[in-house]
Amino acid sequence: MYKFILFDIQRCSLLDGPGLRTTVFLKGCNLRCRWCHNPESQSFAPQLFFRASKCKGCGRCRDICPHHLESCELCGKCALYCPGGARELCGREESIESVLEEVMKDRMYYDASGGGVTVSGGECMLQIEPLAEFLRLCKEAGIQTAADTAGSVPWESFLSVIPYTDLFLYDLKCFDEALHRENTGVSNRLILENLRRLAKLDKDKITVRIPVVPGVNDTREEMEGMASFLDEIGVKSVELLPYHRLGEHKYEDLGQKHESFDVPSKEDMEKFKEYFNI
Repeated sequence: MYKFILFDIQRCSLLDGPGLRTTVFLKGCNLRCRWCHNPESQSFAPQLFFRASKCKGCGRCRDICPHHLESCELCGKCALYCPGGARELCGREESIESVLEEVMKDRMYYDASGGGVTVSGGECMLQIEPLAEFLRLCKEAGIQTAADTAGSVPWESFLSVIPYTDLFLYDLKCFDEALHRENTGVSNRLILENLRRLAKLDKDKITVRIPVVPGVNDTREEMEGMASFLDEIGVKSVELLPYHRLGEHKYEDLGQKHESFDVPSKEDMEKFKEYFNI
């Protein structure tokens, strides 16, 4: 039985592909983007959120913890018994059949809106065997499928899911390789090569999504470079995603440091759209 390591299932999503969708968020990522708004997606291991603002100071978590909060083995008991919801265990294993059952609850909405299921992350293609089987089951059930990927995986992983994937939401962070490595921790050579190969098979199955992060990729050189590359390989569907600060509190709740960036202006976003004719 295949299982996912996931951290969330979000129903009624309008941002992860066409129509009304259910988005399955898998844990584990091989990029470390400086602006990541889902830090809980980076590790495969469970993690504990502590939201100090919700803590009632009742001490129930300390009483129920086998180690009285002096150490943590991520058993989740403190989260289960916290009356204020200050503690939350993020990350769990779940069978793909169970996830499919959850996805099927909104079948009527997919049919009415042209929506379906999107598997995101993290990097969903790092769990390639359960992903391929899950997408196959979705297609067998007549549900439209999408995979949200940064593309930094072996080409063989794409070959495993292409037959069962209606749409690839393909993330491009930076076009310059040195800039990409500086801001994500990895080269973009494999990412660009996989995108080129994918476009040769069916460029109409790809929507490229570009996070616009001031001080990182909001330059004429970056926008022109990405636009020229996409024009060369024939990919026309592009979405520009403005950086936002909605995930910054998650770093604090995980006890991690984070970087903050400016939010791009509406005027800048409109200007950048011109490079991609959108």
